[in-house]
Amino acid sequence: MKLIELPTHEDRILPFYLALEEWVARNLPPDEYLFAWQVQPTVICGRHQQMHLEVDMDFCAEHGIKVWRRKSGGGCVYSDAHNIMFSYITPQTGVSGTFRRYTDMICEMLGAIGFDAKPTGRNDVEINGMKVAGNAFYSLPGRSIVHGTMLYDADFPTMSKALTPSRAKLSAKGVKSVPARVTTLKAQGIELTCDQFIGYALGFLCNEEYMLREADIAGVEEIMQTYLVDSFRLDRDTARTVQPHRVEGVGELQFSCQLSADGLIENPRLSGDFFPLKDIDSELLAHLCGIKAEREALMQCLQPLNVEQIVAGLTAEALANVILESKTNP
Repeated sequence: MKLIELPTHEDRILPFYLALEEWVARNLPPDEYLFAWQVQPTVICGRHQQMHLEVDMDFCAEHGIKVWRRKSGGGCVYSDAHNIMFSYITPQTGVSGTFRRYTDMICEMLGAIGFDAKPTGRNDVEINGMKVAGNAFYSLPGRSIVHGTMLYDADFPTMSKALTPSRAKLSAKGVKSVPARVTTLKAQGIELTCDQFIGYALGFLCNEEYMLREADIAGVEEIMQTYLVDSFRLDRDTARTVQPHRVEGVGELQFSCQLSADGLIENPRLSGDFFPLKDIDSELLAHLCGIKAEREALMQCLQPLNVEQIVAGLTAEALANVILESKTNP
């Protein structure tokens, strides 16, 4: 695997590193690539999450915590200098296989320094039954991107105040709070410093390197602009508070729409921490416009769309259930 190296190491905002993943996926030859990065206190939300439901925006503004959105699915993450982010780019496609390849490598790397690390759930790594790393997935033509956290240490009080996950999400995981289900490498007794651990991890996982040139960085900064525009970064609709529904193997989904006088779906919206494989607006939601909000009509619309190829793990029947439950429980 090739290590992506920056010629300098000044502080950069989180969207730069997300753009770097895209640049690598779009511009470098097919291969496995990896890099590590850290940021000042920041919250990053999944592509289809409603920020105002997942993040205490007032607390973040008051304490100088930046809030950004990524193009991958998954849930919100709080990151700071205690947390290490890894970005993995591969020609392999498919959510489950890509996640397993990456989490197996991370577990092997942690195991080599004495941790009993195991992949768990759809995208996490645990040590002694507690989450130490979580990962999100993003698909581009012919490439897959996994970016993940690694908690070396953690500011749990700030994390708990910055993130406000739904009760449904916490209940599904059988916990009462964010810190209750996570641990850190430091808490598990790691003897390496944070910088030493980063060096060790990259050395274990990579055997070649690619040093970015000035022209490469200019290309990254051009892509970065797509993350900075308000139309991408901010919630599209903060007026609606929709009851979330958990779908096993998919995540949390919130469906909202308007209904015409004769019960036809208008302006459908789907948010949550699921992993999209295609553009859900054009490939999925556009097809629901004008469909009667009844099971038979929904299934006739959804079955030909191959919903599982648009949202990882989601079946037409499960989505129809979410839509109908949302209709009866606004």
